[in-house]
Parts: sequence; structure tokens; C-alpha cells
Amino acid sequence: MIPTKKPVTVNPWKKRVDSGDWDAITGEVNEYGGALLPQLLAPEETEQIRSLYENDEYFRSTVNMGRHRFGEGEYRYFRAPYPEAIERLKQALYPRLLPIARDWWTKLRRPTPWPDTLDEWLQMCHDAGQTKSTAILLRYADKDWNALHRDLYGDLVFPLQVVINLNEPGVDHTGGEFLLVEQRPRAQSRGTAMLLPHGHGYLFTTRDRPVRSARGWSAAPVRHGVSAIRSGQRHTLALVFHDAA
Repeated sequence: MIPTKKPVTVNPWKKRVDSGDWDAITGEVNEYGGALLPQLLAPEETEQIRSLYENDEYFRSTVNMGRHRFGEGEYRYFRAPYPEAIERLKQALYPRLLPIARDWWTKLRRPTPWPDTLDEWLQMCHDAGQTKSTAILLRYADKDWNALHRDLYGDLVFPLQVVINLNEPGVDHTGGEFLLVEQRPRAQSRGTAMLLPHGHGYLFTTRDRPVRSARGWSAAPVRHGVSAIRSGQRHTLALVFHDAA
């Protein structure tokens, strides 16, 4: 009897993640605290994810940024389990980010609690009471902006996260640059601005990162935000690699 061939599981999201020059990405995030990633979502996928925003069944909560003085605009936390593209991207990105995270915390003489797989890490978060899903869909309209902040959510934190622009800059929106501000030890803060291409990811520091100092390595706190939208509408998918308390 001829054995039946098993269907090949296609995972385009892992292929896109793996297509990046990860040596160069690691060098850039080590230098600046952020690095541009390859195109992680195709145009039709960005449209599909944008279209979910008005569908309550996909989300566990909604935050009005103006009401909480976080800026202006609105975002929604996805409910787990996530849509396939989001789950596959998180699973593909985690092992690529893990060596950077471990290297950073080793330089800062901190424990490196993260296991080899995302599922094991999220189980550790859940065991510690951090059970709420943290993938976010953000929607900005004209004049909306996001204040500088850090997405921590609990005692267990993964030090890197990724955002993806779901719109076409210069076509769907103007303005809306992604911002990083880093407080360097005993020095003025350093800012970085990046206009993210459609569907591309941007990797950046969640809390702080190691920078060289006179004493070896010191922790430089980093916050992120979004500059004001000058016209149009901008949607962003944010992938955080720890769950929330």
C-alpha cells in the first residue's frame, strides 16, 4: 500500500521572519534600541487585520487614550487565541529575539528567565498571575498621537517587542512616526524617529537595554510612542511577548 503523503503546512510568516538579516538586525538594535524588520504581513493581510477592529468578538478590552491621558486615539487588546497571522508571527519571532534578550540581561548581570519556547514562557507568566493577552490593535485618526510609555504589565517582562504598520505611509496617512526616547546614563536623552513601511515590523526595547559606560554596562531606560497623525488614518499591530496581570 502506498502511504498517503501528509499535506505540507505552509507558514509564510515564519519564512518572512527568517528572511531578515538577523546579524544586521541584532547589530542595529544593540546600537539604537530599535531595528527595522522585513515585511511581515502582505497587503491583503494588513487589510484583514484592520477590518477586525469593529468586531468585538476578537477583543477583550478597549482603551480610549485621551480619557486616560495616554495621548489621543484608541486601541484594543486582542482576545486569545489570536488570529492565525498574529499567533504565527509571535511564535516565529520569539526564538529570533531570545538570544538578544539573554545577551542584554547577561550584560546587565540580571537573571535570564526566558525558556526556549514562547509557550513555556507564557505559561510562566500565567503561573505568576499574568494571564491577560497583550497583542494590540491601535487606531489613530487625524491629530491622534501616543504618549511616550513602556508596555510592562507585570513583574515578568520580555525586553523586546515588535510593531507593524498596517497602512501605507504617504497614502493612507501622513505623520505618525514611531518614536523611541532613550535616557542614557548621566547624559541627555536620545531620540529616534522611524516612519514604518507598510507591513514591515519594527523591533525595539520594551523597558531598558545595556549601553556601555565607564563602569562597564549600564541600563538605559527606553520609552516609545507615536507622533501626531497629520492626515488620514493609521493602524498598528503591537506584539508584546509577555502577558498581563
